[in-house]
Amino acid sequence: MAQDLMKKLTLLGAAAKFDASCASSGGGRAGRKGQLGNAHMAGICHTWAADGRCVSLLKVLMSNACQYDCAYCQNRRSADTERATFTPEELSGLVIEFYRRNYIEGLFLSSGVCRSPDYTMELMVRTLEILRQTYRFGGYIHVKVIPGASTELVDAVGLLADRVSVNIELPSRASLSLLAPQKTPEKIFRPMDYIRRAQTMNLEDRRHFAHAPLFAPAGQSTQMIVGATGDTDLTILRLSQGLYRKYRMKRIYFSAYIPVGTHAALPPGGSQVPLLREHRLYQADWLMRFYDFTPDELLSDAEPLLDSALDPKCAWALRHPEQFPIEVNSAPYETLLRVPGVGVVSARRIVAARRQCVLRLEDLRRLGVVMKRARYFLTARGAFGGNMLPGSPFLRDALAERPDDGQLSLFAPPPSPGPALPPAADKPAAPTAPRPAVGAGAGKPLLGPPHDLVV
Repeated sequence: MAQDLMKKLTLLGAAAKFDASCASSGGGRAGRKGQLGNAHMAGICHTWAADGRCVSLLKVLMSNACQYDCAYCQNRRSADTERATFTPEELSGLVIEFYRRNYIEGLFLSSGVCRSPDYTMELMVRTLEILRQTYRFGGYIHVKVIPGASTELVDAVGLLADRVSVNIELPSRASLSLLAPQKTPEKIFRPMDYIRRAQTMNLEDRRHFAHAPLFAPAGQSTQMIVGATGDTDLTILRLSQGLYRKYRMKRIYFSAYIPVGTHAALPPGGSQVPLLREHRLYQADWLMRFYDFTPDELLSDAEPLLDSALDPKCAWALRHPEQFPIEVNSAPYETLLRVPGVGVVSARRIVAARRQCVLRLEDLRRLGVVMKRARYFLTARGAFGGNMLPGSPFLRDALAERPDDGQLSLFAPPPSPGPALPPAADKPAAPTAPRPAVGAGAGKPLLGPPHDLVV
């Protein structure tokens, strides 16, 4: 029996690795007498995966037996893979035993569509009921809602889990019909809309009844696969903006396509989408959420893909040199947020500090400004810290990032050293250059080649 359970855990734990939206922040629940565990508003940090990510949740599928045949999914019906399904009692017992051993602090539960969406959701609801009611488990739980499940089951999950999510999977109707014909936008958006309305009603209930149960207190999220189809970054960001506005998403996760199928519409040759594209989308998403950028500011129909060599804010600033440089002692807060190298925290610090004094360039670094980028786009007391103006043709090269060949791992072996150099022959030591004398010229930078000067 124990061997069978371990085999299920091995299969269903490995099958869940492609789901990215398993963040544990946003839900807080204090421990209570008679309960087991709690949830932390700031997130749970416990251990590390092989690729360097922090892992705190048991990330597992209820079942990898799926009735759908999505071309991008390793658990699709036509895939030649071993199938397994947990019973609610088995999975809830595993969660509690792992928690008691301090292996995990919460659960991230998803599933293939076993028999039908409602049957699968019933298994998941029963698992959560055992955890919450039988074991009195108060830890963090994130559940993936199965598109097409009844609203009664969605409601039951929302009252038992901290965060719920519905994967939108692909960013357009055409892509869904091509690669996931059993899924439709209506099946995906219907539970999203129900969750949003249920949260609104729950807030109203809690205004009148302090002990009303919480409905998905950590909100809802979703995930999109990037690069499986020809959808552009502009299409993805426009959809993301609509999801944030209409369904009040807490997070949208982007997952670079990993080749697991051979469908004719998938990228040829089993090529994996660069992780840098996923990273740029997260940066652009951050700008939309916290910096009030819109997708049409970051991209256009003429240029629908994010620049791989520049972060999106730098790329935007280079396209609008007429707006820079700005004076930090007088620029509004909203304008400061548009400066590369100035974040939300540093912009707030600038606004607070300039009420007390006139800021200088050397003060900005202490306020958290990344001067490596910001110096080309701002002035302080009229002083400009860059060696090129915003409209310079050389500025792009100065700001361009040089990404590594691949994603680094905390546990990867160190790179092997290059060939050893032959021992140096005995020769007199080279004369050392005399140190400059302390005086009027001390501390002045040496002039570099002509393109390093202000143009």
